[in-house]
Amino acid sequence: MPALIELQEIVKVYPPALLALDHISLRFVEGEIHALVGENGAGKSTLMKVLYGLAHPDRGRVLYQGREIRFASPAAAIAAGIGMVHQEIVLVNEYTVWENIVLGAEPVGWFGQIDRPRARRQVQAIIDRFQFELEPDARVADISVAARQKVEILKLLYREVRVLILDEPTAVLAPQEIPQLFAELRALRDQGHTILFVSHRLEEVLELADRVTVLRRGRAVATLPAAGTTRSELAERMVGRAVLFQSRRVPQPSGEALLTLAGLRAVDGQGRISLHDISLQVHAGELVGVAGVEGNGQLELVHAIVGLLRPNAGRIVVAGTELTAAPILARRRVLAFVAQDRGRMGGSLSASVVENAIMTHHRLNRRLLRWRGWLLDMRAARRFTAELAARFAVSTPALAAPLQTLSGGNQQKVILGRELLLDCPVILLDQPTRGLDVGSIEYVHDQILAMRAAGRALLMVSASLEELFLLADRIVVLHRGSLVADVPVEQTTVEQVGRWMLEGVQGDG
Repeated sequence: MPALIELQEIVKVYPPALLALDHISLRFVEGEIHALVGENGAGKSTLMKVLYGLAHPDRGRVLYQGREIRFASPAAAIAAGIGMVHQEIVLVNEYTVWENIVLGAEPVGWFGQIDRPRARRQVQAIIDRFQFELEPDARVADISVAARQKVEILKLLYREVRVLILDEPTAVLAPQEIPQLFAELRALRDQGHTILFVSHRLEEVLELADRVTVLRRGRAVATLPAAGTTRSELAERMVGRAVLFQSRRVPQPSGEALLTLAGLRAVDGQGRISLHDISLQVHAGELVGVAGVEGNGQLELVHAIVGLLRPNAGRIVVAGTELTAAPILARRRVLAFVAQDRGRMGGSLSASVVENAIMTHHRLNRRLLRWRGWLLDMRAARRFTAELAARFAVSTPALAAPLQTLSGGNQQKVILGRELLLDCPVILLDQPTRGLDVGSIEYVHDQILAMRAAGRALLMVSASLEELFLLADRIVVLHRGSLVADVPVEQTTVEQVGRWMLEGVQGDG
């Protein structure tokens, strides 16, 4: 079958000497779902940016429908029928959901004015078609990360592009939303669309894709049919060694309660209850996993604990310290926090790797301070960052480089390493492995379990039930802001937890 898109000997170098793409040659055919997998920094996103006009190769050619192309901008790519959903969300926060989806492709009426009622109807129709829980009139700044990712996906599906590039599209979707997305992507493929699917979730890749290309250190090392290929085989080709997909959690006795939530209640800006009477304890040497369909109170629970949401009632106590009304810095002395959105909350994309690595440490870590804590020792800060990068396998062109120049997974590892290196009794993890490859996830899981073995108390929110069952001692389930289940992992199943997530009624386990 002739290639719709052909990449010929593509080379991309980022200064000073980071070889991101090393003579990559690939063919994508019409009417296929072609997945790209690889470790963080392997070149997946860079290759797609080259195709989409966001980056230009230093060598090589891109052929589209038999003709060499070099898009000057993403707008030119979209005009040619190639669209991309980015790993990092790019939306106008002050616009509504429907305004973001139609932006640049608005239906017009008399005198060239935007036909707002028709635009909104069209957006509502596509929301209903994909069965995404989105309110068309909601302001994007006020919705969750998962909802913003859905807007990004719908934005291109609204434009009916011929080639759809998806960079980690399911990373922020609830498990129940993924099958519908996959069904629609298969329908698009069957109608002749070509879908390029970048993902770290190998089980999804094998379920959805027709063919899979494995990238390693900027090279294409294999292209395989998905049928007949196993997750273990893909993982080994990605990282060059066998990867274990099993729990390494060792049973251990738990200690005193280090995190106590008692009768926590919160109300959102519209007066709706977002948290209803949440009572929970996490003990030393224990990891408690939080499960729930996106939008059922997980984000509000996290924000209440870290101080970004003031509860209307209840108490928050960490290691004997009352934190219910405490300022942020007081919380940071006893609470490490890995945020789900590294760009908006976990760090600063425009700041350097060093600046991101020392956040909070610059106030609490005496090793980085001199003159009785009045001055920051930048030499010590750089040493600290280099040690963090080595320990957490961060691939970066330079420690002084902006965080945004790193791959999404490497950004996450900087933030995760920074938080795990804080000397705090309680660690709050909100989607800590989002955007990481299987090798990095395995390493991060080992680091998290090491914190548990060291007697830390860990509360972890994850959209992956598989991940929670690998790591957690107990799983609690949130449904419409209420805690509907709290069970040891050995006394329940993925299917049972999934039912609690959807139905909100605790059964007999």
